[in-house]
Amino acid sequence: MNAKACCQRGAEVVGWVVPGATLAMLPKCPACVAAYLALLTGVGVSMPVAAYLRTALLVACVSSLIYLAARRARKWLLARARRSCES
Repeated sequence: MNAKACCQRGAEVVGWVVPGATLAMLPKCPACVAAYLALLTGVGVSMPVAAYLRTALLVACVSSLIYLAARRARKWLLARARRSCES
C-alpha cells in the first residue's frame, strides 16, 4: 500500500469516526450544551441559542453520516457493476 492510498484510507476512517463520535457524545439537554460551550470556549450562551446549536450540530452529524453512507454505497454498486460486466 502506497502512502497516498494509506492517507486516503485514513481520511475516510476519520470521516466516519468524527461525526459518529460527536453524535454519540452530544448532550441531550440544551443546558449541558451551554455548559460545555462555556467550559471549552469561555463563551456563555442562552438556552434558546444552545438548543439551536444542538439541533444544528445534530443535523450536521446526521447529514454527514448519510452522505458518507451514500458515497460508500455508490462505490460499492459501481464496483459490483464493473465485476458483473467483466464476467
